[in-house]
Amino acid sequence: MQLDKKQISNKIKQELIDTESLIIELKELTKPIAPDCAIGRVSRMDAINNKTINEAALRKAVVKLSSLKYALERIDDKDFGICAKCQQAIPIGRVLLMPHSRFCARCVD
Repeated sequence: MQLDKKQISNKIKQELIDTESLIIELKELTKPIAPDCAIGRVSRMDAINNKTINEAALRKAVVKLSSLKYALERIDDKDFGICAKCQQAIPIGRVLLMPHSRFCARCVD
């Protein structure tokens, strides 16, 4: 498998920018809901549910950001693009789609 390191590096950098923007947006959406807000009980429950969903998305985005930074740091390693579990080459399409993934599609839990 021939990896185009420059193309992958650019993809990772763009993903970093996008993920950082998403984190900022999600942090805004997960701010505490003031109990004195003049909203109805059902609307308040809906707002709390949405906050919980956004908190889960925020946690996932933070993990992705960390993985992207790690991938960018090790892009020049000889084992970049090699599955951490089965030691086979990860298809270039997957590397470009998910540059932060350390596993091939077969080995993902």
